[in-house]
Amino acid sequence: MLYQDIVDFSLTTPAWLHTLAEVGTDAGLFVFAALFVVAALRAWRGPARDLALVVAGPAGIVAAYVVSEVVKLLVREDRPCRGGITTIAVCPPSDDWSFPSNHSVIAAGAAATLVLAWRALAWAVFPLAAVMAFSRVFVGVHYPHDVAAGFLLGLALAPLFALLLVGAVTPAVRLMRTRLSPR
Repeated sequence: MLYQDIVDFSLTTPAWLHTLAEVGTDAGLFVFAALFVVAALRAWRGPARDLALVVAGPAGIVAAYVVSEVVKLLVREDRPCRGGITTIAVCPPSDDWSFPSNHSVIAAGAAATLVLAWRALAWAVFPLAAVMAFSRVFVGVHYPHDVAAGFLLGLALAPLFALLLVGAVTPAVRLMRTRLSPR
């Protein structure tokens, strides 16, 4: 089984890689947050729609996350680490379901919505999201299909929700700019 092969391999890797894999997923989320701030600063003087895309991105990610939580509650798949398998990470509590991976939804959603606002980031953010998603299998808390489904959900839904919000956010950006501009 692919999950078992990945977890067995992960246990043979150095301790520093275990720490990096466990901490790296959450640290990657901070990298994405910082990139949203940089993207907002970059878009500040550009067209209002560009800044609206940056602002709508995190809202799209949250909406995709909510969808993934609903799917988790409907599917209720047990975590693979609950089967007595030795893993790098501590297994989440029994009411924390496995399918789909929320970390993967958020990582892929962040990458996809950032690329909507700043296409030149694609070369960096998609590989970062993929590594963050894979780390969930590597540390043993998700099956590969949990991560793949989460990645696809984030990739499809977060930019869709962000684009649906842009029409409402753009006038708010224009209003904010007029209120903040020196008279």
